[in-house]
Parts: sequence; C-alpha cells; structure tokens
Amino acid sequence: MGLIVYQFIAFRLDPALLTPPYWINMGAMAITTLTGGVLTGLAPQSALLQAVLPFLEGLTILAWAVATWWIPLLVILFGWRHLVGKVGFAYDPQYWSMVFPLGMYSACTFQLALVTRLAFLEAPAHAFAYIGLGAWTVVFLGLVRRVLAEVRSARGARAELEAAARRFYR
Repeated sequence: MGLIVYQFIAFRLDPALLTPPYWINMGAMAITTLTGGVLTGLAPQSALLQAVLPFLEGLTILAWAVATWWIPLLVILFGWRHLVGKVGFAYDPQYWSMVFPLGMYSACTFQLALVTRLAFLEAPAHAFAYIGLGAWTVVFLGLVRRVLAEVRSARGARAELEAAARRFYR
C-alpha cells in the first residue's frame, strides 16, 4: 500500500489506469482483520494465542485502521476518476473486485466489534453490509445489461447474415 500511495503522490495519475482492483488492497486488510478477530476470539482455548494476544490484538486493530483509512481514499480517487477524469461508468468485470472487499469489511468490522466488545462498531458493520449488497446489485445489473446488449447485437448480426444469405441464394 505504501508503494501505491507513493505512486499516487509522485507520478501523474491517469484516471483510466485507476481501476477497480485497487479495492483489493482494502480487502486484504479486511481479511487480515477478520483473521485476527477470529484468532483473538479463540485465544482463551490456546496457550500459544494467549501468549501473543497483545500483539495479535494490536495487529488486528492496525489492519482494521488501514482498511478503514483506505476506503475514503478510494472513494475520493474513484470520484475523481469518474467526475474529473471523465472515465465512463460502463460495465467492466473488474468492478466485481470492489464488491468482495466491501462485504469483507463488513464481516471484519462485525468480528472486531464482537471480540473487542466495542458496540459502536456494529453500526458501520451493518452499514457496509448494505453498501456491499448495493455494490453487488449495481455490478450485477451492469452485467445483465451488458449480456442483453450482446444478445441483441448477436441477434442483429444473425438477422443481417440471414438476409444476406437469402439475397445471395435468390
């Protein structure tokens, strides 16, 4: 992530190159947080986990903080990409790489709230579940729209070929 931020700061950023897979970085931190939360919850049953529990809790909270910090940065950058950079919103399969990290952030935040007993984290966990579902819906509708356009295009091409074949064989 440090190298990516350096790239954003040190070099001219082409909006077309700012693609949805940048969200995978946030998802990696969310997965790390979820794993740390699960391990923290299992610590009472393991002498090894109890021995490293302070480190594990600190690392888990750090991973969650990095994932949380990454979200507004991505929202700003993708807003800039589409609004200032004029990159269109056409369906691209890469948009699926945004969906999983949003859902994973919801899951990791909920797990963190559970093991730390910080009830205020439950609200963002629930909110991101809906945000992830909304992102999934938008990307899925884009996929359906793309598939329907391809089917219409294929039907049109087939009709043109059939018409040409009829003219040829007359």
